[in-house]
Amino acid sequence: MAPCWKSRDMIRTLQAELVDDLPADHPDAIETRRDLRRINTLMGHAGIFVRSLKRVFPRQPPARMVEIGAGDGEILLRVARRLAGQWRDVDVTFVDLQDLLSEKTKADFAVLNWKVRSVEGDIFKWMTDTATEKTDAVLGNLVLHHFTDAQLTTLFSAAAKKANAFIAVEPRRDSWSYFFSRCLALVGCGPVARHDAPISVKAGFTRRELSQLWPQDGTWQLTERRAGLFSHLFIAQRKF
Repeated sequence: MAPCWKSRDMIRTLQAELVDDLPADHPDAIETRRDLRRINTLMGHAGIFVRSLKRVFPRQPPARMVEIGAGDGEILLRVARRLAGQWRDVDVTFVDLQDLLSEKTKADFAVLNWKVRSVEGDIFKWMTDTATEKTDAVLGNLVLHHFTDAQLTTLFSAAAKKANAFIAVEPRRDSWSYFFSRCLALVGCGPVARHDAPISVKAGFTRRELSQLWPQDGTWQLTERRAGLFSHLFIAQRKF
């Protein structure tokens, strides 16, 4: 039985996750990346991104996109494959503290006529350093919950100057998501993912918490809601 408390009873709390301190080539880090791909599949994040991107860009695909905290690029590769034949010539920059984008993944994108490059560095510094380099959209998959509200306010301010759209899919902070996060052993996840998943849910979002941190200048259309069984979707789209 799932716990009886509701999301309003769970105060958002941040705690260090084990995977954050692991070198990229550590066996536990490699296992956890495999687990994350499995978790993304169970949470349906590729489909959520496909539907959101089609909604934000109904007429023609974006020319340039940025994914922050991109990891190995696997989630966006799934998105690109689902959009194959409809979206071509998309230029993507992956920004992460670790460069995990393999040559094979780059080649897989190239087959779809997507050009990708990776930047190893802090996303806050990168956003500031490239403020004048405009992009159509900034994407984030399971990354925003790592940051405090103050950090998110800073990140959103930079993103609003840089992009015309911001799409993020995050853990939903509620009892059902928390219950699921405690059951990952049943789907074969390793000890790091099992440790980190409940922490991620407690740092996740509900209601309109992210919308309240986005710049309130009247030039944005904000969407924030439950997505799928365990996820929280945030979309900021510039009004034209």
